[in-house]
Amino acid sequence: MTRTHVETRLNGVERDFLCEPRQSLLEVLRDELGLTGTKEGCNNGNCGACSVILDGRIVNSCCVLAVEIEGQDLQTIEGVAHGDQLHPLQSAFLDEAALQCGICTPGFIMASKALLDREPDADEARIRHWLAGNLCRCTGYDKIVRAVRRAETAMEEMNA
Repeated sequence: MTRTHVETRLNGVERDFLCEPRQSLLEVLRDELGLTGTKEGCNNGNCGACSVILDGRIVNSCCVLAVEIEGQDLQTIEGVAHGDQLHPLQSAFLDEAALQCGICTPGFIMASKALLDREPDADEARIRHWLAGNLCRCTGYDKIVRAVRRAETAMEEMNA
């Protein structure tokens, strides 16, 4: 099968890769680019485990063809921290024990980041509504929502 050349900005760095036109972004991230932080859950867009931020929008990478990201800006969980410095969301998830098995965690962090990038003072109802597309089978949502609220506060203090 013919492979297509794709150029994108991945986690702040200009990047290019070859992929088959039928390959999902999730497949390319994990199998071609070695970015295994993005998890495969359902592979049909229902669980949010594979959430990434594409041009400022949260998307399920299992539902996007890799060729569709040509010229776009993509952020994965690997691009959230700054070197050894965790993002406030990552720290808050640890502090609030908002993770257990870890399959859903990268997707929740990416979805939460997309929300806080748009609405840095989202209330609990908004957070719950925004995260409704992400499923967790073992931690429970209260800890996750508390982690997002904690990250909001930390990010506010950083920007003050």
